[in-house]
Amino acid sequence: MINAVETTRSTYHNYTYRQALEASERINWRVEDIIGGEKRLDFTKPFMPETLARTASLTFLSPADRLALNQIRGNGYLGVFAVLEESILPFVLDHTRTQLEMDEYCVRAFLEFAGEEAKHIHLFRRFREEFEAGFGTKCEVIGPASELAPKVLAHQPLAVALTLLQGEWMTQLHYVDSVRDDSGLDPQFKSLLKHHWMEEAQHAKLDTLMVESMSEGLSQREIKSAIDEYLEIADFLDEGLRHQVEFDLESLMRATGRILSTIDREAFVEFQLQALRWTFIGSGMSHPNFLATMDFLRPGAGKSMRVRAAEYS
Repeated sequence: MINAVETTRSTYHNYTYRQALEASERINWRVEDIIGGEKRLDFTKPFMPETLARTASLTFLSPADRLALNQIRGNGYLGVFAVLEESILPFVLDHTRTQLEMDEYCVRAFLEFAGEEAKHIHLFRRFREEFEAGFGTKCEVIGPASELAPKVLAHQPLAVALTLLQGEWMTQLHYVDSVRDDSGLDPQFKSLLKHHWMEEAQHAKLDTLMVESMSEGLSQREIKSAIDEYLEIADFLDEGLRHQVEFDLESLMRATGRILSTIDREAFVEFQLQALRWTFIGSGMSHPNFLATMDFLRPGAGKSMRVRAAEYS
């Protein structure tokens, strides 16, 4: 049965559960195929594109220091993703249980989604092991998920789904716009991002359908409340990123033996905090497809969200 919501969807996308499932089944990579053995990280090369790392402006650091920071940021990038994906995995499984009487492609697609998220967590943990062995200095990452998840999942389901959707589109933007054509990056780290991106491309479509499904029957007042709570989650993540910047600073000083002056420390925190805020919040919040979903939920919400995203640029 085609309802009004399904008719509206076709005006800005054509995603279906069946297509997302079929695409995921075609991709179907294994962690063991892309990390371990001869597939090792190259610590002579940067891991992150400069558009995300933003280390060039830290002129008080030497080129070797900036390379080390870039690699620390790469570790933090996948580490934060691991914490976020581990936090939302129970949410995806709970949503799947509510769909058991729906179309079989819907249930299978979300089960595949959950399995892939679990695989990503495994991949990121394997990366962390190899990074620590090769980099030689322990680098802290915010978490653990057991502490972060309850604070995120305490919000309305639609707010959590919007947070998830923002993250999926963020991943797409990072790989397509910044990673894919950057030939200077470490090929192994680039491969990890590519394989993550391949599956998250389907997750973004499923998340879009999830958001739309959750919005059915809600009043505009209820939808506005969910959007407000989504922004509260973004603020909570923002606070976590402030801690991550401090972790990265301490990791850099341990790795290089440098003791930064007060002025240089302040500059480091200012520039790197804005880099992380754009990476994990602004880039996803301003993605055209995310804004289109916002306008679908509440006319005019996309414009307001674009203004809010500019704060994280």
